[in-house]
Amino acid sequence: MFVQAEEQAIATVNWQLCGQMHEDETVRQVRIDATPFTVGRRQDCSLVIPVATVSGQHAELNLNNEGLYVRDLQSSNGTFVNGIRIEDSFKLANGDLVQFAHMVFRVKNTSPIRNSQTLHDDAADRALALIQFDKLVTERAVIPHFQPIVNVSSREVIGYEILGRSRLFGLTSPHAMFSAAAVLGLEAELSRIMRNEGVRYSKDLPKRPLLFANTHPAEMEDSALLEFSLRELLELCDGDRLVLEIHEASVTQVGQMRELRAALNDMGIGLAYDDFGAGQARMLELVEVPPDYLKFDISLIRGINEASEGRQRMLSSLVSMVRDMGVAALAEGVETAGELETCEQLGFDHIQGYYFGKPALAKSFD
Repeated sequence: MFVQAEEQAIATVNWQLCGQMHEDETVRQVRIDATPFTVGRRQDCSLVIPVATVSGQHAELNLNNEGLYVRDLQSSNGTFVNGIRIEDSFKLANGDLVQFAHMVFRVKNTSPIRNSQTLHDDAADRALALIQFDKLVTERAVIPHFQPIVNVSSREVIGYEILGRSRLFGLTSPHAMFSAAAVLGLEAELSRIMRNEGVRYSKDLPKRPLLFANTHPAEMEDSALLEFSLRELLELCDGDRLVLEIHEASVTQVGQMRELRAALNDMGIGLAYDDFGAGQARMLELVEVPPDYLKFDISLIRGINEASEGRQRMLSSLVSMVRDMGVAALAEGVETAGELETCEQLGFDHIQGYYFGKPALAKSFD
């Protein structure tokens, strides 16, 4: 009777493990279709994880009429649930994170009827991000992508913006990466890693383009450390190829910006103010410490070809003012031919957006 109950539980409840065997692999969904369901490096396991840190028979999952349980089989590197190492059999809930050594999987119950677990899922997402963030940093698992920046007149690519991505399960977007970094107070460190990896991978780009490298607002709190990290970059790339992007919201202290601008000039690195117009336009800082490039935010550019004459005149005046200061005006988020044509009429020098290419690996560009 007990065996029949277990078989009925397996038949009516669809439990899965969702995760990656390797960062280059897409997320897999493995159905827990037996009890016990063994996990380990050995080929006779239900789920084979061919990773040295995983033991031959690492753990087992057991499904019965009370639910799904995981038990460590005296593995060398442990089994964890939501970041906590387990010693005894532990009951799992939908959304839990199970970690075999450093390999992380999410437990998923795809049964049609189950209780809402929004708070539990949020906590599990947070735990997953923190677990994976350690792997992101120690294994330098940032995958730089590059988006073309095009000269309006010649239609030639003059440079690329470095954009960080990751293939790690639960940590694929920049937002997820920086959210995890914020919990640990490591936003500046993550930003530095993204710049360094972007410059390393840029060797696969055609010709010798400019590289627009981002900063995080947290880095502005320690300008000396930011300057040190940039001097490290000069060992990988000539300064005249680098343009440092500072978010508009971070451009608040004129004195600090003057010092940073002087340091950049000394290193031969260019300066760009990013997302201009997204919030409070820093006109004083723009005049007192003009950058080499001013990137107009997508909110000003989207649908500009269909915008009112008043809005177009306003943007045209801003572009003229910027160019009169010797600053190159760059439109972000251009996605259509109509937006491109209008931006050209408004006097923009450079264009960036999906119309000329989405962020892609360096090897994707001819």
